[in-house]
Amino acid sequence: MIIEPRTRGFICLTSHPTGCEKNVLNQIDYIKSKGSISEGPQKVLIIGASTGFGLASRITSAYGSGASTIGVFFEKAPAKGKTASPGWYNTAAFEKQAHADGLYAKSINGDAFSKEIKEKTINLIKEDLGSVDLVIYSLASPMRKHPETGVRHKSTLKPIGDKFSNKTVDFHTGEIKEVSIDPANEDDIENTVTVMGGEDWQFWIDSMKEAGVLANNFKTVAYSYIGPEVTKAVYRNGTIGRAKDHLESTAFTITDSLKDINGKAYVSVNKALVTQASSAIPVIPLYISLLYKIMKEEGIHEGCIEQIQRLYADRLFEANVPVDEKDRIRIDDWEMREDVQEKVAKLWLEATTDTLPQIGDLEGYSNDFFNLFGFKVEGVNYDEDVEEVVAIPGLQE
Repeated sequence: MIIEPRTRGFICLTSHPTGCEKNVLNQIDYIKSKGSISEGPQKVLIIGASTGFGLASRITSAYGSGASTIGVFFEKAPAKGKTASPGWYNTAAFEKQAHADGLYAKSINGDAFSKEIKEKTINLIKEDLGSVDLVIYSLASPMRKHPETGVRHKSTLKPIGDKFSNKTVDFHTGEIKEVSIDPANEDDIENTVTVMGGEDWQFWIDSMKEAGVLANNFKTVAYSYIGPEVTKAVYRNGTIGRAKDHLESTAFTITDSLKDINGKAYVSVNKALVTQASSAIPVIPLYISLLYKIMKEEGIHEGCIEQIQRLYADRLFEANVPVDEKDRIRIDDWEMREDVQEKVAKLWLEATTDTLPQIGDLEGYSNDFFNLFGFKVEGVNYDEDVEEVVAIPGLQE
């Protein structure tokens, strides 16, 4: 079929298998170009492995240090006349290439919050790898069914205390307008922490340790974000921020539980990037379009794969991992440079529908958004008929 992008708000309803494959191959080529990662991981589980930072972590593990990888994700399979979700096509492309290159790669598709998927994953590790030396936790879900209570919790994006009002941009039209969000109540905060906090990360690590599948000197990393002053009220000081605080505090609890195997849990604070999750957050698309303009001019712009390669090569596997005062790895250091943030703050005041095309990089934002779904990828002929039903070679049924 001929596949075209169909959007609804910040979601693209279709995805392109060839475009997704090209994206994955481009990331593999980038990692290969950077050379091998000294002391890198050998057996890796990536929870949330099919898009964004999770996919970049899987590619970096496999092609940076030759690691065997197991990926866990929740993606929609294709059917005749209906495309899969992009993470399905990403994983199919990764595993096809990994297997061709002699690398172990298998995947499990299902609800990572459930006990069933945890047990299935642990059994696969036991059967094929014995143990893992790195677990990447990169889940981004708006809802979680709690494995103990069966209650479905939904996260919310709200400020805490006061109503939030500021500028945002519709990245499809380029129109800048005011957005207002009412403050959260206690239920909103509690539900968001339950979905996006550190409880499930800890459940994974506790279950794996009990099953004896964590290697000595084991590491686990969860991804977080802090961001600038302009997004603070709705992000870091809002409901999501409370969840991130919980995630970050969970790292200390997990580390305490891993002392007997010399294990360590880290939170990596990453750069603002275009993801399906960030596209849904008011203010963030405008901030990113201004940030991209500045960082590209300064020659310090990174996408997911560049961020994770730098995390692995320069931070995570150093003898003394560099961390901030809260024991977090900061790979957002270039974004949060004082000179960069001063320029963003200045441009923010100048940003209007008329000025944004000159002072921002809305085109770059839009391209990155469509790239997530396999569209607008250089070197792909979108007029060609493509097969939408694609299998994931290492998918465990």
